[in-house]
Amino acid sequence: MIESMNHFTVLSDDLERTLAFYVGGLGLEVGPRPPFDFPGAWLYVDGRPILHVIAGRKIPEPRGGVLDHMAFTASDLRGVKAKLAEMDVPYDLRKLPGGGVWQLFCHDPSGAKVELDFDASEPA
Repeated sequence: MIESMNHFTVLSDDLERTLAFYVGGLGLEVGPRPPFDFPGAWLYVDGRPILHVIAGRKIPEPRGGVLDHMAFTASDLRGVKAKLAEMDVPYDLRKLPGGGVWQLFCHDPSGAKVELDFDASEPA
């Protein structure tokens, strides 16, 4: 039976922009990756590879496919908003009804929808 999520894989037609988004913008770290015969990167949080990026392949249309979005627990809502604004990445911020978490939705450079969940106590 399933115990936890291992990783997501996203396709990229611009590896540099994709790394700028996830590493420079959202704080993931580039880490070790097997010596595949195609370009890409493995991105880590706390020593765990949670996002695999594959480059050099044609991205299917529609770009989102059947996967609606990937969600990450995050912190520093104000800092993330500032980074996204600096990178000209539009986003939608909403709070779950009943005092729930902040949900920030945006798209990565290849069109994948990303949800970042912040503690309800963080100032917007």
